Amino acid sequence: MLRFHFSAEDLARTRVAAAPHALWEIAASLHRFQTPAGRWAYAHWYRTARERLREAGLESAVRQILLPLYPRASYWPDFLTPLEGAAGLEAGLKAILATPPAQVTAELAALARIRRVPAHLARLPEKESRTELVSVLRAYHRTVIEPHEEWMHEGVHTERVRLARHSLDGGTEGLLGGLGPGVRWQHPRLEIGTYPTEHDIRLQGRGLLLIPSYFCWKGPVSLADPALPPVLAYSMHHEQPRPAAGSPSLEVLLGRARAKVLRATAAGATTTEAAHRAGVTPATATHHTTALRDAGLITSHRHGNTVIHTLTLLGATMLSRNVREPSPGAEG
Repeated sequence: MLRFHFSAEDLARTRVAAAPHALWEIAASLHRFQTPAGRWAYAHWYRTARERLREAGLESAVRQILLPLYPRASYWPDFLTPLEGAAGLEAGLKAILATPPAQVTAELAALARIRRVPAHLARLPEKESRTELVSVLRAYHRTVIEPHEEWMHEGVHTERVRLARHSLDGGTEGLLGGLGPGVRWQHPRLEIGTYPTEHDIRLQGRGLLLIPSYFCWKGPVSLADPALPPVLAYSMHHEQPRPAAGSPSLEVLLGRARAKVLRATAAGATTTEAAHRAGVTPATATHHTTALRDAGLITSHRHGNTVIHTLTLLGATMLSRNVREPSPGAEG
């Protein structure tokens, strides 16, 4: 069991990541290759990921470098998922390169106690070897994670909306009690009963960063070293109703351009930002945001000289329940 021990200060400093954490998603996606569990939830991704890796010439690197470093086990090295990754992929990769060699050596030794570590990975404390690792991680992300980022961002936004409702009803303790199956709030502890090892982390005023993860399935995951900034990556999948087979995609319901504008507002956007993200002109974006607002899918608020568009609960629900890839023939 994993237990986080909270103080009043820790409750005040608990927060939810605003976007997918690229390095945690890389780790969890590599775990998806190592088990059939939950494969139905990633059916489209799984069908295309292996083919994309083969076409990109990455199969060997994934098999020889990534899978040995990210076993689906009770431990893999903490330096592979640094906190800096919350600021984006490149910030996380930079942190991996900057990891002290002594930390890399110690964590590889910990990994070797539960799994055989290939001899060539023993060079990872050397900067040159980690530079190669970072190149493989970047290529892997570009090939099998990046094509699905839009849906991942929608999922995180919807999860934040869901947790916000728990927080409004029950404060931070209500939020912690609503993280999903296997996670229990037992004041002053957050307990994860499915954790593979006995592990206690005393937050001691540092708070906790909750990281909703698209590729994490069922069991939440944390860092092994309790001295590192505390995080909990957990599955954003909560058995939400899935579109029935043959149900129309968002593009069919709204039209391709309008669906793109709706997705562009998932994290909040000005009209110009929505236009840029959706690849349409500002005038076209204005037309679509007006229609989406009239339909109750977004709301718009003036902030100084700009207008900020955000999803309504109805809009967020539509995105979370309509996650199929757009069909090539959809128009709008």
